[in-house]
Amino acid sequence: AHMVWGIGGFLAKIGSVDFAGGNVVHISSGVSALVLCLVLGKRKDYGKANYRIHNIPFVVLGASLLLFGWFGFNAGSALKADGLAIHAFATTAISAASGMLSWMMMDILMAEKPTLVGCVTGLVVGLVAITPGAGFVPVWASLIIGFVGSPICYFMISKVKQKFDYDDALDAFGCHGIGGVWGGLATGLFTQTSINSVAKWNGLFFGDTHLFIVQVISILVTIVVAVVGTLICIGLVRLFTPLRVEKRDEQVGLDLSEHNETAYPSFNGLD
Repeated sequence: AHMVWGIGGFLAKIGSVDFAGGNVVHISSGVSALVLCLVLGKRKDYGKANYRIHNIPFVVLGASLLLFGWFGFNAGSALKADGLAIHAFATTAISAASGMLSWMMMDILMAEKPTLVGCVTGLVVGLVAITPGAGFVPVWASLIIGFVGSPICYFMISKVKQKFDYDDALDAFGCHGIGGVWGGLATGLFTQTSINSVAKWNGLFFGDTHLFIVQVISILVTIVVAVVGTLICIGLVRLFTPLRVEKRDEQVGLDLSEHNETAYPSFNGLD
């Protein structure tokens, strides 16, 4: 966070921009999630059992609350109620909508039916992708950023995750990590200094290579910091507690083994 936003921060000094947390939040958390996936290993029945979403209305409710909050921190990253805040609000809305639309299209092309879970996943991908550039890119570019982001993340989740067989239960890496990387690169493509003078250069789409290059550098630095930092945190936690429950506890279920209660009892008297 200091490298990106702090006075004298390394990435800020080289000219990298991140309006609301593409590096600080999404790439770092997505990469950390991947590291933890690899260290913890897969769930006991991963690849065999069908891990169903337990409550789709709750998924939609959560995504709706998330969208409300996202407007707050994207537009709020202008730090005042002005034209830049309005611009960030507009780019956020349009990228979210186009991300939702393109994920629906991918669902139809790949599975012949749109899904509600797919809709809200595309919504989140559109929000992730626009976050670093919300206050730097033109409104029309936000349409492209959201629309392209969903197919990229869809491919990561449906193909790459299966190919490498890692268990990322909520696709934090596939959506936030990869969506954040795309958003950082897109900021390097479409930024205009006339929108926000914090950017030292226009994006690659407007004929300048400088910003795109430093955006690539900032993404790589964030990945390194996330990997090293997560490994350090894992090492510290291991000093105090095991990272994973015993096989028997996992077999019984964490509701009972960790909390001695059942979240969804059947109420048949046999629980």
